[in-house]
Amino acid sequence: MVIGARSGAPEPDGEPVGNQEGLRAGDGEELRDGEAGAEADGDEENPPRRAPKQRSFWKELPILVGIALVLALVIKTFFVQAFSIPSGSMENTLQVGDRVLVDKLTPWFGSEPERGEVVVFKDPGGWLNDEPTQRSDNSFVRGVQDVFSFIGLMPSSDEKDLIKRVIAVGGDTVECQGSGPVKVNGVALDEPYIFPGNTPCGEKPFGPVNVPKGTIWVMGDHRGNSLDSRYHMDQPGGGTVPVDNVVGRAFVVAWPIGDWATLPVPDTFDQKGLAAGPLAPTLAGTALALPAVWWLRKRRR
Repeated sequence: MVIGARSGAPEPDGEPVGNQEGLRAGDGEELRDGEAGAEADGDEENPPRRAPKQRSFWKELPILVGIALVLALVIKTFFVQAFSIPSGSMENTLQVGDRVLVDKLTPWFGSEPERGEVVVFKDPGGWLNDEPTQRSDNSFVRGVQDVFSFIGLMPSSDEKDLIKRVIAVGGDTVECQGSGPVKVNGVALDEPYIFPGNTPCGEKPFGPVNVPKGTIWVMGDHRGNSLDSRYHMDQPGGGTVPVDNVVGRAFVVAWPIGDWATLPVPDTFDQKGLAAGPLAPTLAGTALALPAVWWLRKRRR
């Protein structure tokens, strides 16, 4: 009876009792077969999963373009921006139409312009009042330029930015008498980057000028064709540019390919004694502090 209850059917007379483990195995096999059949036929409550349908390229394209534009805008705002050279004030270092890449990241970490760097800065006031912005006559071209300049893929024609070389920084004394050379803190600069045929002072000798803290003194490499700090000494700031107006340092000429070049700091700005002016107070303070420290230590013994 017990065996019949387990098997679910009466056993024939004279047949040996079946192995219970074998019966269970058989039952298990039938159960698995049944499950397989259910999976093959599908379950109304748990239908079989289907592989996700892949989007077409044309549906993904707008998403990719949107991500690219956002990344370009972030890069332009915080890292690197392209600028176009509109005039010959920096010849022959930079030619008209060159595109330079400007590092905008380091100023975020408190870095300030150094002597010899080529920097882009916003008009401190009155430097570009008479120069009109260059805009295309075609409205479609203007619209494309506005969009691409907004995200940093094309230089803007509306922004009044200038590009010059930093000659002196806050705390320096700079001058150029007669035909030169330019002197910073009494040290003469050898300037091989000056446009051929120009003199270091150009036609505008100046100084000596004490550059206020937080400002820079800038000059173009084409001294005979650059309305730089020399020509704005009668304006507020005395021709200097506030450091806060500096957009960043130009570090490479990216376009056209034939003009590709890096923009390193010339060796002339590594001369010993160039920073003698700013360092003098520190050295004097150190010289006075050493005897005072020695005297205090002697009294404590």
